[in-house]
Amino acid sequence: SAVALLILAAIGGLAVALGLWPRAPVTRFCVASNNRTGFLCDDRATCIPASQVCDRASNCRNGEDEQEKLCGDLPHSLPGYLVFHCSNPRYWVYADQRCNGMNDCGDCSDEMGSLAACPLCGSEWWSCSPVLYEYCSCIPRRLCRDGIQHCLDWSDEYVC
Repeated sequence: SAVALLILAAIGGLAVALGLWPRAPVTRFCVASNNRTGFLCDDRATCIPASQVCDRASNCRNGEDEQEKLCGDLPHSLPGYLVFHCSNPRYWVYADQRCNGMNDCGDCSDEMGSLAACPLCGSEWWSCSPVLYEYCSCIPRRLCRDGIQHCLDWSDEYVC
C-alpha cells in the first residue's frame, strides 16, 4: 500500500506540474514597507507597494505586476485588497494610498470617515483644518512654522 501511495502522489504531482490538475490559488497579499498593503511577486520574497502594480514599470522580476489579466480593466481586474473605493463611486485609489495623509480621492474620503478608518494624526503630523487641498485633517510637522499658512486657524505657524 505504501508503493500505491507513492505512485498516486507522483501522478498527482505530475498532473499539477503539467497543468492538468488545478493548483491552489496563489495568495498575493503582503505587507510592504511602512505597513502598507502590498503585492507579492512570484519569487514569494519581493513585496511591492500596491501603487506599484500596473504602473507600466515591472517591479517584480518576472513582470507579473504588469500582466494583462491584472491590469487589463482597472480597477476591476485588480484583487480587492489592492483597491480603495473613494466615496465618489467614479474614483478609486490604490490601497496603500489610504491613510497616507494625502488627499488622493479629492474629497478626503481616503483619509477621513468610516470608509477609510484611519488612525488619528501620528507624531509626525499636526492636526488642524488645513487650507491646502492636498491635505485633509493633518499636515506634516515639517510644514510647521515655515512662514506659510496651512491651517485655517494659523495653528501651524503659532502653536505647532
